[in-house]
Amino acid sequence: MTQGEVRNYAVRARSTDTHGRVLCNVRNHHFVVDGPIQNGCPGEEVTPAELFLTGIAACGVELLQAFAKADQVTLRAVNVEISGMLDRGNPVRQDVSVLNSVHLRFQFSGVTEAQGAALIDKFKGR
Repeated sequence: MTQGEVRNYAVRARSTDTHGRVLCNVRNHHFVVDGPIQNGCPGEEVTPAELFLTGIAACGVELLQAFAKADQVTLRAVNVEISGMLDRGNPVRQDVSVLNSVHLRFQFSGVTEAQGAALIDKFKGR
């Protein structure tokens, strides 16, 4: 597959008998998502905001591995930590909920500091 090819993704979500609990599926994978307790939801399972941040972190790991492979850089391991903060008292926008801040921390094994910085720059460019 080349960089320019179109990629389509499909996800389904449906309500359950428990208020704020959602059954999701991607292809043949099924999982439960809960709204946060602040919304009167169970908050026991992963929340939508956590899934959003997880997607970014997973994308970071996968892309950094792909970039390293393409550049023939020996990347033994990569860890991404991500955190986000939503301050409803200080909204970024009035019309939609947007995280006020997101922080990423990358940790590599098997690369030099310069190689790691180059991989992160490629990630930022995506």
